[in-house]
Amino acid sequence: MPMRPAEEWVAFKMAERGGRGSGGHGSLDKSITLPPDEIFRNLENAKRFAIDIGGSLTKLAYYSTVQHKVARVRSFDHSGKDIENEPLYEISVQEEITARLHFIKFENTYIETCLDFIKDHLVNTETKVIKATGGGAYKFKDLIEKKLGLKVDKEDVMTCLIKGCNFVLRNIPHEVFAYQKDSDTEFRFQTNHPNIFPYLLVNIGSGVSIVKVETEDKFEWIGGSSIGGGTFWGLGALLTKTKKFDELLQLASKGQHTNVDMLVKDVYGGAYQTLGLSGNLIASSFGKSTTADKEFSKEDMAKSLLHMISNDIGQLACLYAKIHNLDKIYFGGFFIRGHPVTMRTITYSINFFSKGEVQALFLRHEGYLGAIGAFLKGAEQDNPNQYSWGENYAGSSGLMSTSPDVYPMQRTRSGTFDMLEMDRLERPLVNLPLLKDPSTYIPDTVDLTDDAMARKYWLTCFEEALDGVAKRAAASQPDSVDALERAEKFRQKYWNKLQTLRQQPFAYGTLTVRSLLDTREHCLNEFNFPDPYSKVKQKENGIALKCFQSVIESLDSLGWEERQFALVKGLLAGNVFDWGAKAVSDVLESEPQFGFEEAKSKLQERPWLEDSYSQWLERLKEGPPHKCALIFADNSGIDIILGVFPFVRELLSRGTEVILACNSGPALNDVTYSESLIVTERIAAMDPVIQSALREERLLLVQTGSSSPCLDLSRLDKGLAVLVRERKTDLVIIEGMGRAIHTNYYAALKCESLKLAVIKNSWLADRLGGKIFSVIFKYEVPCK
Repeated sequence: MPMRPAEEWVAFKMAERGGRGSGGHGSLDKSITLPPDEIFRNLENAKRFAIDIGGSLTKLAYYSTVQHKVARVRSFDHSGKDIENEPLYEISVQEEITARLHFIKFENTYIETCLDFIKDHLVNTETKVIKATGGGAYKFKDLIEKKLGLKVDKEDVMTCLIKGCNFVLRNIPHEVFAYQKDSDTEFRFQTNHPNIFPYLLVNIGSGVSIVKVETEDKFEWIGGSSIGGGTFWGLGALLTKTKKFDELLQLASKGQHTNVDMLVKDVYGGAYQTLGLSGNLIASSFGKSTTADKEFSKEDMAKSLLHMISNDIGQLACLYAKIHNLDKIYFGGFFIRGHPVTMRTITYSINFFSKGEVQALFLRHEGYLGAIGAFLKGAEQDNPNQYSWGENYAGSSGLMSTSPDVYPMQRTRSGTFDMLEMDRLERPLVNLPLLKDPSTYIPDTVDLTDDAMARKYWLTCFEEALDGVAKRAAASQPDSVDALERAEKFRQKYWNKLQTLRQQPFAYGTLTVRSLLDTREHCLNEFNFPDPYSKVKQKENGIALKCFQSVIESLDSLGWEERQFALVKGLLAGNVFDWGAKAVSDVLESEPQFGFEEAKSKLQERPWLEDSYSQWLERLKEGPPHKCALIFADNSGIDIILGVFPFVRELLSRGTEVILACNSGPALNDVTYSESLIVTERIAAMDPVIQSALREERLLLVQTGSSSPCLDLSRLDKGLAVLVRERKTDLVIIEGMGRAIHTNYYAALKCESLKLAVIKNSWLADRLGGKIFSVIFKYEVPCK
């Protein structure tokens, strides 16, 4: 039986407490048995450290090199050989070393035990210095130096916070959220604006610091207040005799401030119409305590105090934002720390004082900002900002609700450990230059966080497919003695992720089909299954190549108009061959002879579910050839060879240059860039049109920078973006269910676009008003 998510995380034993910590730091727990594979991952390859120690939480950061398996393809030398029965190319699994950032958050109680664990397992570091920030950096300096033998180099708290904030805003697409307590989903994630500056950072610690951030290195403290989290804590302790901050917030969450606060209606008998003030507005915090002859409950006093502090901070933040003409206000600090009750009161305050014009925004990884910034300060010689980074879902905890009403078992984690892992990507990622408005672009068509029915369906769908994926992964490595064991670990890990997402759908940002697919790919990679479909793709590419010339001869024999329809139908039929769709994989496994013609017969007859083919044909007839077409390819085998390449060949014959973009890394049976190079080389040897286009650089093959079955046009390889600009691309073609329906169905571009797909999921087809194998052919022309 799979572990529940809470059991997965509370995977250590709590024994007797009371071991005295060295260095006079009070009673520190030294009896925790830590699960190293889950917490301090890859510690033996750690190279550089940073630490952020606050009043109650420690955040540790380290950089490590991760060795993992990658699938490589290499063309055989077929010269002078009978290649009829030879595989198209060689597949090898090689070791590759990549960079990973680890961030771990835990209670200060555990700091000595954690330092001991790190010392015992640390093999080598490149530096003898650990960057440190936070108030506790001074308190624990001697302990850290003694335990780790590293010199503590303290960094400015605010500089580290801002560096960390800039880093997560740039690299984590669903980092920012607004809090909505009374809606179905607590967290409403925002689209990352391509330009993150300027913004206001309101850090609520003991006091309040308000900082205007203008560029990566330019920021200024523009104001603040001595009335902050420390005020709430201090006054709360005096009023309620409750000394713990979290317990004070728990009291506040149960209180009714109206029992203590004087409202406008208490003064005027209702609303104050002249000034437009609601009767329920607070006229005087704690105002009723001067007239009421009774004892007030701790809960009511805590709630009143929370509103008083939050309203003061909210009004200050709004005023500073207005003075400096800023519309983005991010809140952080221990006062926030993911607590629903503080996020709710801050949100209400900002909404009231800005008259709804400004939103209070929070950060999913707010607790890690200082540690991230301290690490970046120590790694400046490596210039980490020149790279793009991506969150590794397999090794990250995700955002968890602290609400007692949401999956109470999960709340036990707040007293244990949280993790964030960021992988360095091979190439920098940027927006597609042809996006109409990058600031409003949302890749995903359906937000499963919002849509409960869709969420339930897709989570069940991924659960039911899991055994098959694990079986496929193990079968892809028949010579590996531990493949079955690793496949089971993958299955267990992904199952636990799915259960977490059932309870906390916002854990990794907006939940979508894309994020479910990407999380699965991350988990496969975690257990060294880099390309479970490599052999399937190799076989299908070889079979499709043998049919290429006959397909071209058949197309060339048709009249122009008949050929255009045959090309589109071929493109759609090729898209049927998707091993990620159960309806298709069942057919492909049970009917090995199912091929190109059989796929054509499966297609919906015109009129299609989405059908603008007539407008496309008219454009080809009446308009000039396009300058350059960018095509995002989907599947290997029949899809790219018999569907995409004949279409590419027709565009080239019209005088249109073509950029063919394929995934940088494997996902399902999608064609990769390295596979496309070999396939294109073989096609060019058979077809003079493709051969001359390659030679004259009218046909260019590029990688997308992605390893996903879906497509995020805001995170594409920088080289692709440069090429799109240079070639003055005026047509974008996106094919496949993942790229054109699950994502980008509503994407608005500056140029003409074609979105084509066959719907291979009956539930989705029904949702869109069609049946399985319904066709989407969406030709769009931007408004002038």
